[in-house]
Amino acid sequence: MTELSLLEDMAIVLGAALVGGMIAHHLRLPVIVGYLLVGIAIGPYGLHLIHDVADVETLATIGVVLLMFTLGMEFSLKTLRQIGRVATLGGAAQIIATTGLGFGLGWLLHWPVRESLLFGLFISMSSTIIVLKTLIERGELGSPHGRVMAGILLVQDLSVVIVMLILPSLGGDGGVFTRAWGWDLLRALSFLAMIFVLGLWVLPWFMRRVTERRSRELFVLTVVCLVFGAAFGAYYVGLSVALGAFLAGLLVSEAEYAHQARADIGPLRDIFAILFFVSLGMLADPHFIVANPAEVGSVVAAIVVGKFIIVSVIVWAFGYSSKTTLFAGSGLFQIGEFSFVIAAVALDMGIISKHLYSLTLAAAGITMLLTPFGMGLVSGLYHRLIQVRGVSRLFASHTDPGFSDESKRLSGHVVICGYGQVARNLGKVLERRNFPYLVVDIDPKNLDPVRARGVPCIYGDAANPEILARAGLERARVMVITFPDPIATRLAMANARRINPRLDVVARVHRDEDIKTLRELGVAEMVRPELEAGLEIIRHTLHRFGLTTQEIQYIVNALREEGI
Repeated sequence: MTELSLLEDMAIVLGAALVGGMIAHHLRLPVIVGYLLVGIAIGPYGLHLIHDVADVETLATIGVVLLMFTLGMEFSLKTLRQIGRVATLGGAAQIIATTGLGFGLGWLLHWPVRESLLFGLFISMSSTIIVLKTLIERGELGSPHGRVMAGILLVQDLSVVIVMLILPSLGGDGGVFTRAWGWDLLRALSFLAMIFVLGLWVLPWFMRRVTERRSRELFVLTVVCLVFGAAFGAYYVGLSVALGAFLAGLLVSEAEYAHQARADIGPLRDIFAILFFVSLGMLADPHFIVANPAEVGSVVAAIVVGKFIIVSVIVWAFGYSSKTTLFAGSGLFQIGEFSFVIAAVALDMGIISKHLYSLTLAAAGITMLLTPFGMGLVSGLYHRLIQVRGVSRLFASHTDPGFSDESKRLSGHVVICGYGQVARNLGKVLERRNFPYLVVDIDPKNLDPVRARGVPCIYGDAANPEILARAGLERARVMVITFPDPIATRLAMANARRINPRLDVVARVHRDEDIKTLRELGVAEMVRPELEAGLEIIRHTLHRFGLTTQEIQYIVNALREEGI
């Protein structure tokens, strides 16, 4: 039955995604890789199991919208202000430099000037969805390199508007600055202004009226209408639907109902996001790659190496650490999904050839597949290199000049590695009790408030032995590791033990597999945020039943031992 063809396609796609995801997980690969590969297998260039790829792509757009909305809620206006310079100036510089790279590559391959320029614009875009999904899986979305990458990706998405506006001029339909161009730009700017006005003043009032009804169905419906309304509005004025959804999520992130909205949208987002990743795999044409292996291989190599160098150099130029620069470069070397859209429009206009279009899709698919592996490879190499004496000095950031001498005079102090929200609360308590402490953090923004209060600070990666050597660990009373990176936690612990084998260490831990390793390294106390939150709930609940404090503490201690 033709009316059930879409249902049949969804069943095939989701079933194949389940198999591919399970195989990838079993092989300890990112599940995204499994989704992309099964997309290639069941798509029009593989087994051709899907009747209408366009219908699947339409549903996949819903996944993009929901994913970008939840991404916007993960951020805040304050976070975007903190990374404003590297996002705007650095993102613009990256687009210009990468466009130059693509133009030079086209010149070497004897392409027409117009196609070379457009190819440069294609490869200047990175995949927002692939990068952010990978960051979320790795737990690095809130890290310095995660925030920098998200800011640059946002600027890239905004630049799509300009690229789409100048495409007709490249096709010989007239100058760039036409009346229609100016009208489109005015519409886009008006939409951006309107969504911020509605989000800052109208939306909070309206959402409060909805939440007062205490109806979960109405709340979910309101959030869904908000998401798709913003996405359609962006599309109507010539912006991308992803950008509209991101802006909606960004405005909701400041509201008190953001957590509930994220929880309600989460299941929908995950299902439709899977459709998106599988549909990306369907676009890849393995036959084109087999027919042109040398050209595809050389182009992919040039893109990966070139974009890695460009992004790393730009981030480094804005004063970020070597770790942030390398991780950002390894995460943004792929071609993005919006390049598909621009390339398809350019092909329809007759601006580029079918060959260049196929080459762009092939290079995009390969670089997307390489992204999770590239990020993992750079992460592993970095953490190995910083353990090599001599090499670690190249990655070590300098101690803050104002406190380098004071840190040497500290004794019986606390060394706090990673100054996030948990560490800030600890710092406040230590200051009230006049206990000395020193902060080590790789994000300079986190050090500004403590530096202003006269607290000794070291800017650098706490996993680097050269950094820890400056923290006075041989005279410290305790070291507290609060960052969520499990590899960095293990290395920081191991390096601290080499400096002071008797050092008392308290570490934050999330994964069960890290507990045994840290215990063998000698961590005195391991704190699992999720477990401790559950124990607090148990403590308050048992108190309501009249149990004594001693009884409750005995139960909590027993549960904590079982949990750790």
